[in-house]
Order: sequence, then structure tokens, then C-alpha cells
Amino acid sequence: MSEEIVEDVVYANLKFQDSDKKEETPNSEKCGAEVSSAPSHSQHKPVLILTLLCLLLFIGLLVLGGIFYTTLKTEMIKSNQLQDIKKELQGNVSLQLMHNLNSSKKIRNLSAMLQNIATQLCRELCKKEPEHKCKPCPKGSEWYKDSCYFQLNGFETWQKSEMLCSARNASLLKIKNKNVLEFIKLKMLRSYWLWLSPRKEYAYPEIVSEKMFLSEGFEGSTRDLSGFYCGYAEGMYVYYTLCTNQKRIMCEETARKVQAESVLNDLPEGST
Repeated sequence: MSEEIVEDVVYANLKFQDSDKKEETPNSEKCGAEVSSAPSHSQHKPVLILTLLCLLLFIGLLVLGGIFYTTLKTEMIKSNQLQDIKKELQGNVSLQLMHNLNSSKKIRNLSAMLQNIATQLCRELCKKEPEHKCKPCPKGSEWYKDSCYFQLNGFETWQKSEMLCSARNASLLKIKNKNVLEFIKLKMLRSYWLWLSPRKEYAYPEIVSEKMFLSEGFEGSTRDLSGFYCGYAEGMYVYYTLCTNQKRIMCEETARKVQAESVLNDLPEGST
């Protein structure tokens, strides 16, 4: 009797457990369906947000690109305008420089013409008054072409004569151009020392010419000329004698420019 009761109790428990499993299974399936459906609905929101963000980003890039293009185009226009202004300024500067050069050239030409006129007028005034104030030479000297010639009193050796002329910012008579050669021929100078480099050997007389004065310079105060020969003018010829002998002294220096004011002040009133 007791065994039957136990079997009934066990059977009842097993049946109750089976009924509980059947009830739990549909509920779990329903919950599974609900859980699986919930994530599928929530996944749409991130996609929409990302799509919206990408769209906004694309729109922002378009706006930035437009701003950059507009700015670049504006800067290019400004750059081209600056280049045009620069070219125009360079052209104006070039024209101004050309104008200044032409003006400077005209001024130089005019100044040279006025200087020539003043020099010619001064020569005419000096013919009437040898020591006129316009004379571009020291008092007592002779003005010929572009040089001043003045004679020193007495006789001296070649070296002493050269030192005396140097002390007056002049030199012994030296044929440095055709004008000096013309002066020597015109005056027919005799026994005047010439600026020729002293030589150790005696030389025969020769016709005075411009070529013989192309010799090297000489420092008269730094050398003993005993036994050397120096040249002197004797009419149209150059003779040589010992440098320690004594001859006449003729110094020569470059004439200054004639001051136009000194000429114009002495012109008659009707000629100005």
C-alpha cells in the first residue's frame, strides 16, 4: 500500500515538472522574439545619426571649398592688379630716368658751351689787358691754349730747376701734347731746361718732337745726377749737356677753368 502511494507521488511530481517546462517554453520563445525584435529597431537610430553627420560634413566641405575658391580668386585678382601697378610704376620710373639722363646731358652740353664761350671772351679780354681778372693763370705767366707758362729768374741746374717748378705746383717744360710743342716752336726758346729723364750717356741733338717726352718719370730730389746728361731746348732742337750745368727755367702748369662771372661782369652793358 505504501509503495503505491509513493509511486503516485513521484508520478504527480514528474507530471507537474513537465507542465512547468511546457509553460516556460512558450514564454521564453515570446521573450526571445521580443528581445530579438527590440535590437533591430534600436539599430536604425545610429545609422540615421551617422548618415546625418556625413551629410553635414559633406555640406561643410562644400562650403569651405567655396570659400577657399572665392578667396583664392580674389587674391589672384589682387595679385594681377599689383603686377599691373608694378609694371606701370617701372615704366614711369624708366621714363623719368631717361628724361633725367637727357636733361643731364643737355645741361652738360650747355655748361660746356658756356665754358667755351667764357674762355674765348677771356682770351679777347686778355689781349687788351694781359692781367685781366678772368685769366686762369698766375700773375706774370703766359696763357697759351690750356696751359700756363712762367719763367723764373736766373740759371740753375736741371735738378734744382725741377725742384723750383715743383714747389709752385708746376713742372719743367714738358711736351705732353701738341699744344706745348706749338708753344716751344712759336717762342723759339733757347737754353731752357726740358723735362726729359736724365741719361747716363751723351746724345746728339735731335729735332724736338712729342714722342721723346713719353719717357718714364723722374724723382729729382732722390738721386745724384753727377755725370748724367739732361736735355734743353735750343730753337727747334733738343741738345744734351751735363745736368749739373746751369740753364734757364721755364715752368708749365695746367690752366684753371675760366670763371664765367669774371667775364660777364666786365662786358659792356649793351652786349648782355
